Amino acid sequence: MKQSDNDRNHPVKAYENLEFLNSPDARSIRVLCELMQPRIPFRNLNVHNTVVFFGSARTLPYKQAAAKLRESEIIIAETENPAHELFDLKRQAETNVKMSRYYEEAASLAEKITAWSMEIQEPHKRFFICSGGGPGIMEAANLGAKKAGGKSIGLNISLPYEQEPNPFQTPSLSFEFHYFFIRKFWFFYLAKAMVVFPGGYGTLDEFFELLTLVQTEKTKKYMPIILYGQDYWKRVLNFEAMVEYGTISPEDLNLFTIMDDVDSAFEHIKRELTEHHLG
Repeated sequence: MKQSDNDRNHPVKAYENLEFLNSPDARSIRVLCELMQPRIPFRNLNVHNTVVFFGSARTLPYKQAAAKLRESEIIIAETENPAHELFDLKRQAETNVKMSRYYEEAASLAEKITAWSMEIQEPHKRFFICSGGGPGIMEAANLGAKKAGGKSIGLNISLPYEQEPNPFQTPSLSFEFHYFFIRKFWFFYLAKAMVVFPGGYGTLDEFFELLTLVQTEKTKKYMPIILYGQDYWKRVLNFEAMVEYGTISPEDLNLFTIMDDVDSAFEHIKRELTEHHLG
């Protein structure tokens, strides 16, 4: 059907005007969209409680890390007078193999939590694994939930690097955010427990923001927080020094628990969720 001159000259409705919706003036509308849209699939799929996994996007599964290490060793062995850069790559590959335990253990923990949750008789009381939707520890968490036969959430964020949606999150519970602060809202709003694996700036940002909310009682719900990986966290964060300098209270050390094995972490989460959210 041919468009009339009248149709071509008719003004576009504001909510159909993509130029306006993507402009700085419509930022508050875009923020509201990211705040409201996830409510619909969460409601439809009976998602009320989550166990959130944080951790590095750079952590590799063991097989992939080991393959990269073997590759670097072969290159060095076959290169006459290898440059220092090749040895640097090998050292990084060795570190990746060491860190890969956290990928495997994140997947195992998520699988255990999901399998236990699926046994809860009342569907609205079940707990869903929630990750940032990307690679590394996030991928491991979604993988573990899928291996247990359960659904899991991916709160993806648009970034210039690293953040590509992993294939293990449930498609109907996979979201793409532009605004970090709205993404954080959805991390925290449904969270009933949180496990923080070794990670970088992003992981620290998310952990400390949640910890601040709990410390200042901005969130009233009880939430067990686990820092997983004693060797890493004891070296990276010196909480005892913060107590010594008086920047936090000794009681603030009770806001989280440092753990280092899957079974202990699972039993701790299961016990705390049962007592505070199922009891």
